[in-house]
Amino acid sequence: MSAPLIIPAFATNACDAPVTPAQPAPEPVAHDSWFPGVDLTALRAQARLRDSVTPDRLREAVLSALIWVGDQLVDWQAAQIAAGHATLADVPATTIMGESRKLILYRQAVTSWTKALVVERYRDTDLTGAGDRRAVDLDPSVGELRRDAIHAIRALLGRTRTDVELI
Repeated sequence: MSAPLIIPAFATNACDAPVTPAQPAPEPVAHDSWFPGVDLTALRAQARLRDSVTPDRLREAVLSALIWVGDQLVDWQAAQIAAGHATLADVPATTIMGESRKLILYRQAVTSWTKALVVERYRDTDLTGAGDRRAVDLDPSVGELRRDAIHAIRALLGRTRTDVELI
C-alpha cells in the first residue's frame, strides 16, 4: 500500500485565507457605461482578500484600479466606440465558457491592480498571523500583481508583452 499523496498548498500567505462574507454584498462599482461594473464580492473572492480589508478600503482600491485601467485603455476605447461598439462586451472577441475574452482580461487587470494596491497599502494583509514575513519580502508579490495587470491590458489591446527600444 502506498502512502497518501500530499499536495502542498501554493497559497501560503494571509491574503490567500478563505473568505467568509461578513456583511451583505456591497453594490457593484460602476466604471462608466462602456466598461462593466465591478462586483466587489466576486473581486474579493478572486483576489483572495481577507475580511480585514474593509469594504471601504476595498472600494477605494477598486476605484484607483479602475482609474488606472481606464487610463491604459482610453485611446483603444475611443477607437472601439468610433467603430460602433456600445460597450466592451460588444467588441468582437472569442469567448471562453460563454464569456468574452476581452471582459475576462479587463476583469483580470482590475483584480490584479486592486490586489497590488491593497497589499502595498495595507502590508499587514499579506503577513502571516505571527507576522514573520517582512514587508520587503512582499515587494515581488506587488510587482507580480502589477505585471499580471499589465499583461492583461496588453493582451486586451492585442499587443505583445515586451517593449523593445534602441538605446
